[in-house]
Amino acid sequence: MDERLAGLIGARVCAIRVAKHQTRVVVAGLSGITTDYLYQIERGRKLPAIPMVIQLARVLGVPVSRLLEGPEAAASERPGGTDVGMVLYRALTQSVVPDESDEPPPVAELGERVRSAWRIWQSSPYRYSELARQLPVLITDTELAEQRYQREGERSERRQVQCCAVDLYGLLRTVTKRVGRVDLSLLVADRAIRAAEAASDPHRLAAAQWNLAHVLLADHEPEGAEAVAVRAAETIAPLVQAGDGDAMALCGGLRLLGALASVRQGQVWAARERVRAVVELAERTRERNAYWTAFGPTNVAMYAVSVEVEAGEAAEALRLAEQVDPDRSPSIERRVAFLIEQAKGYTQRRDYASALVLLQRVSREAPEDMAHRPAAHQLLRTVIHRGRRGVAAEAAQLADRFALPIS
Repeated sequence: MDERLAGLIGARVCAIRVAKHQTRVVVAGLSGITTDYLYQIERGRKLPAIPMVIQLARVLGVPVSRLLEGPEAAASERPGGTDVGMVLYRALTQSVVPDESDEPPPVAELGERVRSAWRIWQSSPYRYSELARQLPVLITDTELAEQRYQREGERSERRQVQCCAVDLYGLLRTVTKRVGRVDLSLLVADRAIRAAEAASDPHRLAAAQWNLAHVLLADHEPEGAEAVAVRAAETIAPLVQAGDGDAMALCGGLRLLGALASVRQGQVWAARERVRAVVELAERTRERNAYWTAFGPTNVAMYAVSVEVEAGEAAEALRLAEQVDPDRSPSIERRVAFLIEQAKGYTQRRDYASALVLLQRVSREAPEDMAHRPAAHQLLRTVIHRGRRGVAAEAAQLADRFALPIS
C-alpha cells in the first residue's frame, strides 16, 4: 500500500465530508461500504481502489481530482504553499565554495538586507513566502562574506560580518521553529552563538542564547532551556546594572523564557514569580525590540498567559488574556503566537467555538501562519474532532481552505 497516497486521500475525504456536514454513516451507506471501512480510509489505513475513489467523489459532490491531487497541488492551494523548511534546509546544508570571481556584498549592504528580512518577519502577513525567496540567497551571501572577510578583511569588517551572521541566524531560528523544523533551529542557534562569540558582542551573545533557549523548549528540554536562559541573564547583568536599555530588554526576555521552562517542569509558582519579577524591568524598557526580541509590558503580559495555559489553568489564562492588547506588540509573529495560545486555552475549557474564532482571526490577519504553523494545525484538528457539528464543519472548511490534513 502507498501509505503517503492513502493518507492524502483519507485526509481529503475526511475534510470534505465534515465541511459538508455529512456523517460517516451516510457517506459510507451511499458509497456502498461499511462505516468502519470509511473510517479506515479516512485514517489513511486503507487505500481505496479507483472505482471506490470515484464513488466517494460522487457522494461528496467533488471532482475525482480533488481526492487524488498530489502533495504539490495541495500545497499550492494554500497561501505560501512553498515548503519553507525544505528550502532553508537546502540553503543551510549546501557547501559554499567561493572562487576568485565571487565577490561578497559590502558589509553595510549585507546588514541592511538582514534588517530588512527581520522587518518582513515581524510585520508582513505573507512573510513566509517572501522570506522563502530571500533567505536562501542571504544565507549564501552571508557565508561567502564570512569566508572572504575572515581571510582578507580588516578586524572591524570581520566583526561587522559576524554581527550580521548572528542576526541572520536568529531570524532563521524563529522561522524554522515556526514551520516545525526544530532540527534546523538547533543548527542555526548553534551558528549564532559561535558568530556572537567571534564578534565579542555581549548583546548579540545574549540574543543568541535567548534563541537557543527557545529551541530547547521546542525540543522538550526545559531543564536545558532554563540553564541557558539563567546563565545568559546572569552574564549580561552588569550591563543591566549600568542602565543599558538593550541589555535590560534582553535580560527580561531571558527571564521570561526561564519562567516558561519552570512551568514545563511543573514549577508553576516559580514560573509565576519569574514573570512578576520582570514587570518592573518592562516598565523601564517599555516596548523595546532589542535585537528583535520584542520585550516590554505587552510581552510580559503574554507570557503570564502562556504560563497559565501551560499549567492547565485555562480560566486564569483567559482572564489575563482579556487584559492584553496584542496589537501593542511590535511583532506580528508574537501577536499570532498569542492568539494561538489563547485558542489553546479555550480548547482546554472545551469552548471550541471561541477557539475557532481566534483561529479564523489568525487566518485573516496572517494567512501564512495558518498554512505553516504546526501548533495552529493541531488546534484546528482538535476543534474539528471535538467541537459541535456546526463548529466542526466551519473548522473543516477552514482546514480545507488551507489544504490541511485533519485526521
